[in-house]
Amino acid sequence: MVDFKKMNDDDWQRRLTAREFKVCRQKGTEPAFSGEYCDEKTAGTYVCNCCAEPLFHSKNKYDSGSGWPSFYQPLNSDVIAEIPDTSHGMVRVETVCANCGCHLGHVFTDGPEPTGLRYCTNSLSLQLEKEE
Repeated sequence: MVDFKKMNDDDWQRRLTAREFKVCRQKGTEPAFSGEYCDEKTAGTYVCNCCAEPLFHSKNKYDSGSGWPSFYQPLNSDVIAEIPDTSHGMVRVETVCANCGCHLGHVFTDGPEPTGLRYCTNSLSLQLEKEE
């Protein structure tokens, strides 16, 4: 079994495309409305692109109008870690996969009920496992 927390940048660069590495491991952001899953409506589970940890279900995905896939809650509270982010002169909360540290995006408090949260997530950080 792979210990994803022990992988270094060279390991990740061999495993990911250059664009995926920039977003997932270097905390980049894909351009708004450019991601594969921005407008995706297919039922299924979104897993971490780096380690395949199940993160979100499509039933909790909604169109936030932000240009990135948005979810109002993860599968459970243990799969997402939240990190204070004061980069770029802003105060935000970064979200990462709790299993491997993959940068997912940020969580905001302007989402819909029942949580009021918006997990604004890069498509490059996700893979959709479609329901049959």
